[in-house]
Amino acid sequence: MMRRLYVYFLNWFSTLRPIHTIFLGYIFYVFIIFLLLSVPICWRSGVDGVSFIDTLFIATSVISTSALMPIQTTQVYNMLGEIIILFGVQIGGLGYMTIGSYAILASKGHLSANRINIGKAIFAMPASFNPVRFLRHIMIFTVSIEAIGALFLWQAFTEADVPNPLWAAIFHSVTSFCTAGFSIFPNNLEGFVSNVKVNIIVTVLNLLGAIGFIVLDDIYRTISSGKLKTTLTTRIILVSTFSAIVIGTFLVFFDDHVAELPIKERFLVSFFQTVSALTTSGFSTYPVSKISAATVMIIMILMILGASPSGTGGGLKSTTWSAAIATIISFMRGRDEITFFGSKVPHGRVTAAFAAFALYLITFSIGAYFLLLFEDHKFEDIVFEVASALSTVGLSRGITPELGTVGKLIIITIMFIGRFGVVSLALVAVAFYKEKFDNIEQEKNDDIVL
Repeated sequence: MMRRLYVYFLNWFSTLRPIHTIFLGYIFYVFIIFLLLSVPICWRSGVDGVSFIDTLFIATSVISTSALMPIQTTQVYNMLGEIIILFGVQIGGLGYMTIGSYAILASKGHLSANRINIGKAIFAMPASFNPVRFLRHIMIFTVSIEAIGALFLWQAFTEADVPNPLWAAIFHSVTSFCTAGFSIFPNNLEGFVSNVKVNIIVTVLNLLGAIGFIVLDDIYRTISSGKLKTTLTTRIILVSTFSAIVIGTFLVFFDDHVAELPIKERFLVSFFQTVSALTTSGFSTYPVSKISAATVMIIMILMILGASPSGTGGGLKSTTWSAAIATIISFMRGRDEITFFGSKVPHGRVTAAFAAFALYLITFSIGAYFLLLFEDHKFEDIVFEVASALSTVGLSRGITPELGTVGKLIIITIMFIGRFGVVSLALVAVAFYKEKFDNIEQEKNDDIVL
């Protein structure tokens, strides 16, 4: 009987569209992390337990890699709990189907057509990319970068006299590359505000995760061939990302409160917090609650702009908002065509980018409205919290632990939508949109992903 049900489930599951499979899969893994963190063996001695809603909040935060926390996890979970959190972050950062597909590829040497289609849905990639080869590179890049990052952090944490520096290095290397922002330190990374090594290592890991595997694959192809080989997507990502970092660092640098720091710390805080917000990693070396309202707006904009496609970060994605800017510039110049670096962008791709932009802002507005409706906190704190949850950042003005049950449920929903993607959610909810989406895919330029 059980075997028959199992076979029936597998057959039913294989008939689902890739986007539906991903949706159900993320719900399943939130449930698994929730169950594991509910077991007392994961708690520190003396801890009586964690409420249902807080455990669900943490599980969703882990899989969505947002790092918003209703409680101080360092005071609740022991090393086993931290390992479970790290496991969930890795699944959430890479995508559960990516890890599972690589395991199948390693054992069988090939992937089914269904898994390849799911992989394409998880990691947007130019049509010229070989999905199986791209998957192999994703795993190689991830393991290599996280391992090297852990070695560098191990040295930095040892020099800083951090307890159990090796575990701290492994934990923060994975969460940094997965742009998760989880830390096993009570005050996140605020104790390292003047530590240049830790700031640089975490920032580099954040950027490598956020710029996406398309860029990393292009870098690999360039190095291995000795010739510059970059897709249009890579050029857009690099220009937009580093332009935003320069502008953001400059603006945060002149914050009234940040300006009170010594010049070295002032620059480190400005640069680190800009990268943290834009890559949606959510690490913090300086309390967000202390910065001025104007700088809060800058940080919030950076969080909304977000990382890049085929990466581990959230937000709108650099190619999406770059397409919007390019469209506005073309309109002001009276041009009908939208171009990036001399290459024409198909109309369907621009339409998809603006649809993502509009859906994101609508979701953000609805989330902010309901949180304002049920929670009694400052307007800017609530709006910031929603932006952080939807972009899976994890930065907060300090109101997360003070949210009521309804408020936490709202943030849980927003975090899940942020990880899954507002456009993906629309594709799940509106079946007829699938045909239109396919038409856009057929129209696309092989060299661009928006």
